[in-house]
Amino acid sequence: MKQTDSQLDSTFAALADPTRRAILARLALGETSVTDLAKPFEMSMPAISKHLKVLERAGLIDRGREAQMRPARLNPAALKTAAAWIDEYRKHWEESFDRLDAYLQKLKAAEAKPKLRRKASPKKEK
Repeated sequence: MKQTDSQLDSTFAALADPTRRAILARLALGETSVTDLAKPFEMSMPAISKHLKVLERAGLIDRGREAQMRPARLNPAALKTAAAWIDEYRKHWEESFDRLDAYLQKLKAAEAKPKLRRKASPKKEK
């Protein structure tokens, strides 16, 4: 497994949890403290810290140190990698759907053409 694959696995595993996605959404507004991140959730600080560690290991957030605080901030690089991976598959499926659409249009056009009747060839009289 390449490093990129391992990073993608970590990113998607981190994004699989709704609490971690909510934390990322909050961090998209700007850097904040763990205490402020924990406010909307009904869970303990150690539980929030575990979520933050998962996000940090996945490279989705960075944690700083300012005196006693360890503010967290969004790191968009890991999300860009995941978005690029998804985009490759999006392009593949769009191309496949475009080919299917072209084929269906071709079938519709063939059905819409009036069927030409063969004219009966005149019989030669002897």
